[in-house]
Amino acid sequence: MLYPLSYQGGSGILRYYSSMNKPEQASDAAPAQRNKLPRTVVVLGLVSFFNDFASDIVIPLIPILLATVLAAGPVALGLIEGVADAVASLLKLWSGRHSDVMRGRRKGLTVMGYTLSNFSRPLLGLAGSWPVLLLLRSIDRAGKGLRSAPRDALVADATPPHMRGYAYGFHRALDNGGAVAGSLAAAAALAWSDLSLTEVILWSAVPGFVAVLLLGVGVKEEKPAVAPTPVVLPPLRWSALSLPMRRYLLVLMLFTFARASETFILLLGHQLGVGVVELLLLWSALNLAKAATSTWGGQLADRVGRGALMLIGWTAFALSFLLLGLVTDSAGLWAVSIFYGLCMGMSEGAERAIISDYADPGERGTAFGWYHLMVGIAAIPAGLLFGSIWHFQGAAMAFFFAGGLAAFSALLLRWWAWPVR
Repeated sequence: MLYPLSYQGGSGILRYYSSMNKPEQASDAAPAQRNKLPRTVVVLGLVSFFNDFASDIVIPLIPILLATVLAAGPVALGLIEGVADAVASLLKLWSGRHSDVMRGRRKGLTVMGYTLSNFSRPLLGLAGSWPVLLLLRSIDRAGKGLRSAPRDALVADATPPHMRGYAYGFHRALDNGGAVAGSLAAAAALAWSDLSLTEVILWSAVPGFVAVLLLGVGVKEEKPAVAPTPVVLPPLRWSALSLPMRRYLLVLMLFTFARASETFILLLGHQLGVGVVELLLLWSALNLAKAATSTWGGQLADRVGRGALMLIGWTAFALSFLLLGLVTDSAGLWAVSIFYGLCMGMSEGAERAIISDYADPGERGTAFGWYHLMVGIAAIPAGLLFGSIWHFQGAAMAFFFAGGLAAFSALLLRWWAWPVR
């Protein structure tokens, strides 16, 4: 099978990885086995479930902590989320590239990233000021930066091309399922126990430990045969990417300016007078909606085209944020948030599967690194811009701005950067 290249050149690495392409052709396998997800994909999905279980005990409480205990507002929230995402994204390019240089040995970086996040995240409950919260959140996201590109490449390495949308959709479904479990656990602890916010956040260390343990013992990385000559990757230059991938990444970067952190939805609920427990239930419902459509959406993307699912997701995002600007009560917030979750979940698998379509097998880690880097470059200005518009013009104007920019990004995707599949 021929792969569309993300880099020009690099014939040596193509020869080295030619043997790695053969398992993906598997035309003689039984149809049932060709459609069965590989064990590595299933285990990585469970790892994401427990990691997000831990994460979403904590993350929905950040805007509440800022608005109440730490007396900070939307600008601080935008700065914290933007800086944290940018730190993560800078590391994602390095870690993805390094996993390629290591001849596809990606598990070590993935374990290191999950360990760092699950060590630092529980300490967020002890933060005494928003700059300390910013530091700890950045360390948490640095762990995400180390693990994300190698993990995404591990999924692509283990999955035949015809079902990668399904694989990434399944992974996102378990990821969102963990978010549901985490926010429900936090809501139950606050509603039915005497635990404080700090104690609830500290308990997030338990599912985080399970995630790291499961990754360590459950993923058996296949080592490729020893290469006769050292692996030499093409230069790490933007111009070395293929034109279709460059266009796709630029449009993704623009869309990131619209894709404000979902924690702003919780901040909007707080402004509308919604209680902490109800906000945690709202966060859970949003992620449950994503989980409900992620796997099905990935399978649909494999059949009808990944670009079509991306276009649906981005258009729904634009409509959702425009509607959030009009919300005035709790019922409206619930309705729009669930609609947003259903539509976004459907398109999440396609976004990553497109990267694997463009990337050569020997450069998948680098390709996913570029993907995460481009999204992260826009994170700080996007978060600050959204938070500043909220602060000076109001929440409605911030959501209107994001919705309009998302609609423009969807048009560019369709008419300028349409994917190959």
